[in-house]
Amino acid sequence: MNTKLHAICDSQGRPLNLFVTAGQVSDYIGARALLSSVPDVDWLLGDRGYDADWFREALKDKGIRACIPGRRQRKKAVKYDKRRYKRRNRIEIMFGRLKDWRRVATRYDRCPKVFLSAIALAATVIYWL
Repeated sequence: MNTKLHAICDSQGRPLNLFVTAGQVSDYIGARALLSSVPDVDWLLGDRGYDADWFREALKDKGIRACIPGRRQRKKAVKYDKRRYKRRNRIEIMFGRLKDWRRVATRYDRCPKVFLSAIALAATVIYWL
């Protein structure tokens, strides 16, 4: 069993919203699910998995500028702010800190709801207590 965690974080790397999908599912599913909960921000940093024209347009409609590098298969390259993209390491640090919890890293729970609740508990303890 494989899962993928999608998260929206603040600028300090604290998770604001979490969503779990199956591991073989595209990142577009997680992007679509979390799009309505994106807070009112100036920039959204994301990895190559979230590079889709519809996602960029939806962010633009909300007044958010996307800092997402284009996929390598793109015919036309997408420009993004490389200096700003380097700040995405805070997001990766957040995922690393969540995986410090053995239950989250090894996924002992079979049920996705229980697994997501374990992630939420870990996030609460790590970042807000």
